[in-house]
Amino acid sequence: MNVKIFDKPEIQDFLKVLSGLDKTGGNARVKEIVHRIMSDLFKAIDDLDITPDEYWTGIAWLNEIGAAGQAGLISPGLGLDHFLDERLDAIDEALGIDNPTPRTIEGPLYVAGAPVSHGFARLDDGTDENGHTLIMHGTVYRADGRPLPGAMVEVWHCDTRGFYSHFDPTGKQAPFNMRRTIIADANGCYKFRSIVPHGYGVPPGSPTEQLLFALGRHGQRPAHIHFFISADGHRKLTTQINIEGDPLVNDDFAYATRDGLVPALIERTDEASIKANGLSGPFAEIRFDIHLTAMVNGVDNQINELRKRAAA
Repeated sequence: MNVKIFDKPEIQDFLKVLSGLDKTGGNARVKEIVHRIMSDLFKAIDDLDITPDEYWTGIAWLNEIGAAGQAGLISPGLGLDHFLDERLDAIDEALGIDNPTPRTIEGPLYVAGAPVSHGFARLDDGTDENGHTLIMHGTVYRADGRPLPGAMVEVWHCDTRGFYSHFDPTGKQAPFNMRRTIIADANGCYKFRSIVPHGYGVPPGSPTEQLLFALGRHGQRPAHIHFFISADGHRKLTTQINIEGDPLVNDDFAYATRDGLVPALIERTDEASIKANGLSGPFAEIRFDIHLTAMVNGVDNQINELRKRAAA
């Protein structure tokens, strides 16, 4: 029997009390958000006839997510990160802002303080025996279309096992392996040498995987490379590119794939290209130009300074 009580006056009054709306102190914005979220949850329990067993199973899962530190992992898995990007896109459209280089999700594995290089950087330390050399380069452009010298390009990616430095459970990788900050040269160009990353999945048996499996979904990501790009007078761009040819490019559990973010990967085997890059054998090459957008009334309306990110 599905008995509904959500619309009863005493329940509506109770929602106001638990949200602090009957008190003068506190944070008005927090009260507003809590009241809406709790109202939606109460109504869902009513409408879906959620049982106490189902509710407490959910609470146990939340405890497991917190203990595992996977809130930042399940967030993109449930599409929340992508939804925030879609909203930012819609806000930009309403403001008449075009984003030639699309934004996409950050993910939870950025680490601040990566070594700084100018123009060119070597990301990997050469210890990944399965690594296929990658040369990636491009030009950062101003909002007016001119090259942008001095732009800061932060880049990070995983190794061929799918592990990131600072988050490698094997402890194999040195600090800041495959993480660098590159300052664009006088022509607005950046370039780096690394290895082609592999895709990876959420930790086996984790609460994130358990929920995804319950939804009939997988927890795998295609190979990708993350970027933050920033420069004076421009909005910071958070984006990532997928590696062309990965079978999961259009089936990413984190919903990060977007048009314009799957640049061509070209295998170079000719001697001229190999020598021009100071290499001894074949390599993969990706060109990825980046277009930044101007501040909005002098303000970066999309940067999130309060997000907690890993420290060095």
